[in-house]
This record gives sequence, C-alpha cells and structure tokens, in this order.
Amino acid sequence: MLRKLLLVVAVAVLLVGRVAGQGGRGPNGPCDRACLEGFVDQFLDAFVKHDPKLLPLAGNVKFTENGQRLELGDGSWRSMVGKGTYRLFVSDPQAGQVAFIGTLREENNMVKEGALVLIALRLKIANRQISEIETFVVRNENAAKNVEKAGAPNPLFVETVPPSERMSREALLKTANMYFSGMQLNDGKGVYPFADDCDRFENGSRSTNVPPPAVTDQPRQPRPDPKTASTYSSQWSCKEQFESGLIHFVTRIRDRRFVAVDQERGLVFSFAFFDHSAGETRHFKAPDGRAVIAGPTTPWTWELAEMFRLEKGKIRRIEAILERAPYGMGSGWSSWEDQMSDRAR
Repeated sequence: MLRKLLLVVAVAVLLVGRVAGQGGRGPNGPCDRACLEGFVDQFLDAFVKHDPKLLPLAGNVKFTENGQRLELGDGSWRSMVGKGTYRLFVSDPQAGQVAFIGTLREENNMVKEGALVLIALRLKIANRQISEIETFVVRNENAAKNVEKAGAPNPLFVETVPPSERMSREALLKTANMYFSGMQLNDGKGVYPFADDCDRFENGSRSTNVPPPAVTDQPRQPRPDPKTASTYSSQWSCKEQFESGLIHFVTRIRDRRFVAVDQERGLVFSFAFFDHSAGETRHFKAPDGRAVIAGPTTPWTWELAEMFRLEKGKIRRIEAILERAPYGMGSGWSSWEDQMSDRAR
C-alpha cells in the first residue's frame, strides 16, 4: 500500500510539473508566445494607467523612450491615456524578447479620447520579470490613423511557415540585414533578396507598387522609368527601387539591432537609424553612369522600427514606423562605437 501511495504521489507531481511547463503558463516554465504577448498587454495596461508598479519588474530594469534613458514613470508614462486597436507582435521565446507595433492614445486637448500615436515596443523577459523596456513613440496622428484603418496586421504576419520551409535564425537575420546593406549608399548593383510581390509600408502608407494617380477625365500617367528617372518612385516594386540606384543618398544605416526573430512565422524585428549626410553625398551616379543629385540638403536621421516577413530566402513584406530624429542620434542601448557602426547586431 505504501509503495502504491508513493507511486500515485510521484505521478501526480510529474503531471503537475508538466502542466506548469506547458505553454509557458507555469511560474517556472518557459515563456512562450502567449506568455510573451501577455507581458506586452500587462505593460500597455500599466502604461496607460501611469503606474509601473503594476508590472513584475526586475530590480535592475532599464527603460528608454525614443533613444533616451528615463526613470520608469517618466516621459510618455505620464501622457498615454488609452490603447488603440492595431496590434502586431514578433515573439522570440529563444531570446526571451517580444517586439510590438501598435497604436495608443495620448492626452490631447483637441481630442476628447486622446490623439492616436504609433508605438514600437521591446520587452526583455527574464525569470518572469521585465528587465528591459524600449519604447519608440511616433507622434504622427495621420500615420496612426492609416495603421488603424487596416484594422489588423496583414495576414502574412500571423501566417505560419510550413516546417519544411522555415529559415534558420541565422538565415533570417542575414537576409533582413541585406535590406539595410542594399539601401546604404545604394548603387543598384547589389544582391536584393525581394520576392516578386514584396511590398513595404511606412507609417501605415504604402511606399512600393503605388498605382499612378488618376486625373479626372484623363488617362493615368505612365510610371516613371527606373532606368531614366532622377528620383526613385513609390510606384516601383521593392527590387526596382533598389536596382535603380537612386537611394544612394541614404549614407549610413547604423545601430542595426535585430531584437526578435520568429522562425515559425518568418519574422524579424529591428531598430535602426538612417543617416542622410547631405553635402557631397547628394551627388552620385546612377547604374548607367548618369549624374544624379538627390536627397536632403541638410544632415538628418530617420529613427525606425522595421519588421520583415521572409519566405524561401526572400523578403515578402516590410512594415516600418519612423520619425525624424537629430542627426547621429543613438538608441540608448549601444556603446558609441556600436551606435555609429553599420554592423548588424
């Protein structure tokens, strides 16, 4: 009888342990997709309630907003008043990180319920506590409205890649980084791993394959020719834009941090800065040797959160939110050397 009782107890303990570890729901189990996304919801609830004490925080938690290190509760913790409807996740249980693009509402005297803003968020989870919080807030109400108009993320971002077609983490990261390397000092002669139906959206607006504008009572104007145009066009495909060599004025893409990889869905999430150095960098040659002058006339930087959907070694969908930042600005998560480097990390 004693042996039977001990056997029953042992089996019960084993079952409890298995249940606790399933799906990352137990207090000591792995933090899976549902677990990581649950931390995002906890964060957003605390954020709009202006109360970081509602979160399970590590003792050494670090928080940045738009590249600046701040005390928890400062910055947008004071001004956000509600959650929007757009929610796009990249969950990476292997790295213990989750990245998110969504909409929030911020206090605004002109809008009763608060003005829409875009947010990119990264959380680092260790031992079921939040140890790192990185936020990037884009205060562009039209952009936020464009994103919410979509209603939900493109179905590609939640579509599972068949196991036999999944790329390795290394291949996903290498291919995504080819996008940045191909744009930096773009010359039209690189290897550009875009699917034929690749599309890119920036701040909720399509920036590739845009139909030519229609003019009342007139036929649509033909697309600019990538081989003769002097500036790149949003009417071109992803590959046509890069093969035109006309994005050369993006002089440096630096502080490239790939923070979350989802092999199951073929997703890579990154933060980066696009520098436009102006001056002589505006003068360059197109692939056929034509002299071109293009790009901003003063130095400035785009701060971006950019995510990629990849399939069969190709980039199929890109979604980015971005805002102009001081030239040379960094992320708050890198040394000065890494901040100024175009090395992928």
